[in-house]
Order: sequence, then structure tokens, then C-alpha cells
Amino acid sequence: MRNAKTMSRRGFLGRGAAAGVLAGFPAIVPASALGRDGHTAPSERIVVGAVGVGEQGMDLLSQVTSCKGAQLVAVCDVNRDHLATAAAFVNGAYGGTGCATHVRHEELTGRDDIDAVLIASCDHWHVLHALAAVRSGKGVYVEKPLGLTVAEDKALRDEVVRRGVAFQFGTMQRSEGEFRRACELVRNGVIGKLHTVYVWCPQGMDHGPAPEVPVPAALDYDRWLGPAPFKPYTEGRERNLCWFFMSDYSLGFIAGWGIHPMDIAFWGAGEMMHTPCWFEGVGRIPAAGLCDTVMEWKVFCTYDSGLLVDYRSMPAPHDWIRRFDADVGLGMFNHGTAFVGEDGWIQVNRLKITASSPDLLAAAPTEGGVRLHASGSHMEDFIESVRTGRPTVSPIEDALRADCFCHACDLSIRLGKRLRWDPAGETFVDAPDAAARLERPMRAPWTLA
Repeated sequence: MRNAKTMSRRGFLGRGAAAGVLAGFPAIVPASALGRDGHTAPSERIVVGAVGVGEQGMDLLSQVTSCKGAQLVAVCDVNRDHLATAAAFVNGAYGGTGCATHVRHEELTGRDDIDAVLIASCDHWHVLHALAAVRSGKGVYVEKPLGLTVAEDKALRDEVVRRGVAFQFGTMQRSEGEFRRACELVRNGVIGKLHTVYVWCPQGMDHGPAPEVPVPAALDYDRWLGPAPFKPYTEGRERNLCWFFMSDYSLGFIAGWGIHPMDIAFWGAGEMMHTPCWFEGVGRIPAAGLCDTVMEWKVFCTYDSGLLVDYRSMPAPHDWIRRFDADVGLGMFNHGTAFVGEDGWIQVNRLKITASSPDLLAAAPTEGGVRLHASGSHMEDFIESVRTGRPTVSPIEDALRADCFCHACDLSIRLGKRLRWDPAGETFVDAPDAAARLERPMRAPWTLA
């Protein structure tokens, strides 16, 4: 919802654009800047900043600079090389020189002229960056996974709800039509009563020991570590395929990749995955070297609703997937979500949607049936939410549920025990050792407060 401060800021931008001074970009005002020819006037554009502009962050920059209803004005990163690359990209996209750069995220999230913040920093920073933006009244697009702990997830959820700001989770498969179609068919009973969901994704990547080396001149290493424990810098530590498999900064692919197909499981199963459940998992965690996240896993989750969720890394396919692959010939595609009901099955991944019978996919919508949020673009869906206040396709409650599932899988494997999860209390039942791991200390001065 717009407040008086935001409206005043947009009114100023509208007047500034008419004088040819919008955010340092070209002084020539085209028809599009005045809102003609189907374009959005500057006074109605959502002004955006981005925190974390490495590989994934650059992808988000490309998406938002393509949105006619948004204007990206600032980027933030603890690596000055990333900053220079991102600013050059933004300036090139708009044909100007006005993109501001920040190393300290507080400088960007505290700006009065920004409505929304994109967050694609390392996983251990996601929630702290998002909290800073939300507490400044800004909408947030947060890359997955959500937090390094369930305590972080809950703190962010509570602030988003309390302040009523827009939130979009980076589970962009919800904005692809085949995923929505599969979930709607399942929710409307096309495959009969749902009894099993199979979820799979790529396994993690192990790295051996790395020597301690000087910190690169372009990197503010203390800021990069942030709330994580201090560790000496090792070569390439801040690169995606290194930190992603170190538990100080991430849960690894069990959350960072797997949350994509798992989120679709939640979307398709609906209330059946909102009941109490048991987690029981096994997996491999490296005994030596830098990487200590779960690399390979097999987890069974049994819900009180009667639903079984079978979640595995690839290659270690379910027997069902082997049979499915023989039927449809996908060459053991390395990720997907399959819903199995009493009357058939439907599977969906980024390649295609398939079913036990073509008739299932051809089923016509029934009057009064379930209709899920339709989004053709994850970024544009977010920008429109910031503009109008309507919910996004990947709201905070859904993000928290899927993230909690991944945390429970990880802890079941690490503790080597069956765990009971209470979704109402958002904690484990009669397992104090597991419940204690739903939060972890942060290095000073960083806190969730």
C-alpha cells in the first residue's frame, strides 16, 4: 500500500522527469517518460535498489531493467568489482550514468527514494538484508532459500506481515505456466486423491581443502562474513560454488536448489502439506575439507493427512522415477515434482509437463474449481505488488513453509533421527536437540532485532 511519503517521493520524480533530471539519466524526455505510448509515467514507476549483484543478482538486474513499470537506481555489494560491473550494466540499460553504488547495505535500504529492494546476497545475509529493507517500509524480492535458520525465517515473516509490505520469494517456477497448470490439476482432483509426492533435484558439489590466501583487494571480507563466524579467507571462498556448500553460509542444495521443486510440491498439495508430520532422512556430509553441507540425501516425510513426500538428490533416483523415465523418455531429467493420486499421476519440471494419461492434461477447468495466482513474469508480479498492495505469487507464508521443510530435512540427516514437526508451533515436538538448532548465534554486531 502506498503511504504519503512514497506518494510524495513519486510526485517529486514526476516533476523532476518533466525537467529532464530523472535519476541522472538522459535529459531528453521521450514520450514514454510522460506516460504515453503505453508506458508508465515516472511518477508511477516503482524505484528499485539491489543488494548482492554477483551472478544471481545480475540476473535480477536484467529482469527489473526490462520492466517498464520500474526504475533501478542503486546497487550494493561488498565486492567493488561486482559493483562496477552492475552499475555499468544498469547505466547501459537506461542509457545514462545515474546508477548509485553502495558497499554498506544500510545506505541503500535507508534511502527515501527507493520503494523496493532486490536481495541476491549470500544465503547467510538474506534475512538481515531483507529486514533492513522491510523496516524501512520497502517491498522485498528475496532470492531462495530464505534464511539460514528457521528463527530468521520467522523474524522476517513477522516483520513483512506487521508492516504490510510486498514480498516475493525467488521461487520463479510459480510464474511459469506449466507449473501452475500441474498444480491446478492436482488441486482440482484430476488425479484423484493425492497420496504421494516425489521431489528430486541435483546433489551438492564437494570441494577439498583450500589454502589460506590474502583477501582480494576488491572484497570487504569482514562485511562479506557479516553474521557468520570469523574464518580466515581461503581462495574463492566468496564464489557461489564454494560458499554454497559451507554450513556457515548455506544449507547447500538440499535447500538452495531443492526448494524449487519442493515449493511446487507445496503449491500442488495445498492443505495436505500443512499438517503435522514426521521427517526421516539419510545423507552424506563430507568428513573433511571446506564443504560440510549435505551432499546427497534421501528423506521421507509422512504427514498426518496421509500424504507421503519422498525427497531425494540426483543421481539417486526413486524407483518410481525410473519407471516414469521409461514411460516418457526424459533421460532421467535431474529435477522435478511428481504428484501421484489414486487415478493417475502428473509430473512437471523445467522441460515439460507429463502425465500417466494425455486425458489428464486435457481436463477442462470445472466451475468453482481452484484457481491459483497467475503470473507471467516473477519480477513484474513483484513490481505490481509493490504498486498496488496485492499479494504476490510467492508470498512470505509459502516461502517460510518450504524453507522449514528443507531445514527439517537437513536436521533429520545431521542428527540421525526421526523428527516430528508441528507446523502450528513451527518447531519440533519432543526433540530439544533439533529445536535448539532452529536458531544460531550471530557474530557481533549483527542481530535479528
